[in-house]
Amino acid sequence: MKLSIIRDAFKIKQSPFPLRKAFGAALSSSIPVMIGILLGNFQYGLLAGIGGFAYLYVFNEPYKHRAKKLFFVLLGLTLAMGLGSLTAGYPLVFGVLLGLIGGLATFTFGAFKIQGPAAIFFVIIFAMTSAMEVSPHDALLRASLVFSGGVISWIVAMIGWFSDPYKPEKESIYYLYGQLTNLTKSIGTEKFIEIKENTLFSLKNADATLTSGYISWRSKQYFKRLYVLKNIAHEIWMDILELEAKGVRGLSSETVYFLEQVTQSLHNKGQGKMIPTPMIEDVGSIEGSLLNKVAEANRVLHATNPNLDMEVQIQKQPFTRTFIDAFDKNSVVLLSAIRYTIVLSIAALIAFSYEFDRSYWIPVTCGSVMLGSTIISTFHRSIQRSLGTLVGVLLAVSILLIAPSPIVVAFLIGILFFLTEIFIVRNYAFAVTFITPNAILAAESTTQIGDISYFATARVTDVLIGCVIGVIGVLLVGRHSASSRLPHLMSKTIRSQSQLFFSLFADNSNSSQKYAKNQPNSK
Repeated sequence: MKLSIIRDAFKIKQSPFPLRKAFGAALSSSIPVMIGILLGNFQYGLLAGIGGFAYLYVFNEPYKHRAKKLFFVLLGLTLAMGLGSLTAGYPLVFGVLLGLIGGLATFTFGAFKIQGPAAIFFVIIFAMTSAMEVSPHDALLRASLVFSGGVISWIVAMIGWFSDPYKPEKESIYYLYGQLTNLTKSIGTEKFIEIKENTLFSLKNADATLTSGYISWRSKQYFKRLYVLKNIAHEIWMDILELEAKGVRGLSSETVYFLEQVTQSLHNKGQGKMIPTPMIEDVGSIEGSLLNKVAEANRVLHATNPNLDMEVQIQKQPFTRTFIDAFDKNSVVLLSAIRYTIVLSIAALIAFSYEFDRSYWIPVTCGSVMLGSTIISTFHRSIQRSLGTLVGVLLAVSILLIAPSPIVVAFLIGILFFLTEIFIVRNYAFAVTFITPNAILAAESTTQIGDISYFATARVTDVLIGCVIGVIGVLLVGRHSASSRLPHLMSKTIRSQSQLFFSLFADNSNSSQKYAKNQPNSK
């Protein structure tokens, strides 16, 4: 293995720390445990705290989309706990079902492009039931406790809606205008291409955010304002590209400063007086057009009652069409889900067929490693998971040796969730360092562990076996599945482009609508 692969596995990303999300994760995981302690049943509190994993699927998406996503996530976590409790006494059925749950979650998250940690926490919760007392008649109780903890996570995630219901949409527009400002400053410099790519990504993100937050029967004036600002941003983007294509080496300082002021007003939620439009002499026609568009954005942002009689026209692909497009023999999403199912089932069957202590750690580790999108990222995951778990086990053992009281365990679970969310944006190995003791505390806090050294060794052994199975599975199952489908995807792209050109230049006014209607979801 090349040294660079190992070095890249520990590269620190320069991403901002998500303090708000980390604090929410801490509350979601610790509150159910504390409620259980107050009600006199620590074990029930720990089970309810497992529902706190639902909060880890929270991202900066619109509240409408977040509400639906988290609800289905907590239903999935609840189902995983219930099914696991029912089938834990049947290793063969349990192993196959574990693979199917992981594969179904992988397919769903991939097909609908849902942001989040995908299948891993469904796999963890289902697998954990194998270490619990085999008690099928407790399946409904355990599932209900996980559901109650998930409801607390849902409430914590949605509480911001009451103070600022359009905050995610506003942030996406603000960030977009910030990227446009940087792009205007970079015209004629070496950084233009890089910033242009970042701006294009911001445009797509703003469009996706507004699309997922759109409610056809409840399109408020403020949402229309954001929608118009997004459309203006797209026109500004086109003018900037045209200026750069014509060899313009830079814009006037007045134009750039004006766009900066409008962007700052977006950050201040449009408060303050309307910014005066600068009067610039000898400005080119394209820059003049760009300046007018920035002035239009300024008016839309500051006007008390802007003229927004336009209808918001957002087309969403039907749920069934998205599912059918992903359920295709040439779909990378489907093939990834099948591979995940096969390898995870094999890992589970190996784990439960031999005398491994707490054998569920093997498929859990295997499932985590396979979340890498490429062969190299899978190697990275394997390295990060192995070393992160080693440090995490040592931390967990240190905590268990102290034999903390239930209330201390509740606080520790919250702190570990907080640290997991803080560091996962920088490097997965750091996150695993805190995920591991968190899972051990949740699973082992009410268990009497006699031999701590044996316990620690067993955990590390299981993790290493899981990593090996995951890497081998990725190498052997569907290694060339994505590359072998490139010719099909390229030909499909060319056909789509030809249809687009036809729709643009044909005389038929309905051609563009037919083009949009006939476009399948990209796979």
